[in-house]
Amino acid sequence: FDPRHYLGTHCFGFPKTGPHRLRFLLESVKDLRETLKKRGSTLVVRKGKPEDVVCDLITQLGSVSAVAFHEEVREKL
Repeated sequence: FDPRHYLGTHCFGFPKTGPHRLRFLLESVKDLRETLKKRGSTLVVRKGKPEDVVCDLITQLGSVSAVAFHEEVREKL
């Protein structure tokens, strides 16, 4: 979870993630983790800036051959 997603927007200062959306996200992540666990896998969840968290995870894991990212699409006004 990137803390920057819970600050105001760059245009009007409204929260990007309100309480209802946050609850939905948390429930969705919990459900995904439980589903993966039933199938013998797991889900790593971290809070922090992705550029820091991913670097730390790579260091912890030691042998990472590839990393893929998704960038948020931002509307230009």
